[in-house]
Amino acid sequence: MTDKVQELVSKCLQARDMAYCPYSRFPVGAAILTADGAIISGCNVENASYGLTVCAERTAIQRAVVEGHKQFTAIAVTCDIKDRFVGPCGACRQVLMEFGSDWTVYLIKPDGSYKKTSLNELLPLAFSSADVMKKN
Repeated sequence: MTDKVQELVSKCLQARDMAYCPYSRFPVGAAILTADGAIISGCNVENASYGLTVCAERTAIQRAVVEGHKQFTAIAVTCDIKDRFVGPCGACRQVLMEFGSDWTVYLIKPDGSYKKTSLNELLPLAFSSADVMKKN
């Protein structure tokens, strides 16, 4: 594991520990690697009005955009499930796709072990900005 991947995994696990999830008790952490090497993390933040809950991946993306980043190369995502790798929800996959399809995705177990995949693999035949921009 490279130093940058190890840092991404570590920040992802730390973010999970910060999750605000009193209703689901399902903490999720995410960490995004920007094209220029910065790592921005996020956690899920729940709300009593469940529809207003924000996932960890979207929190990380929003934080990154606020900090001026719009190009990303990788994301790490973790939760407390120990016996299998868990990926981002469909809504988060679509939000990630907004910033390009060529992302490496690391699915992290609580012990730090990971599975490497890609956004293209997790969201095949994705709807993207290219579809919106097409002229008829």
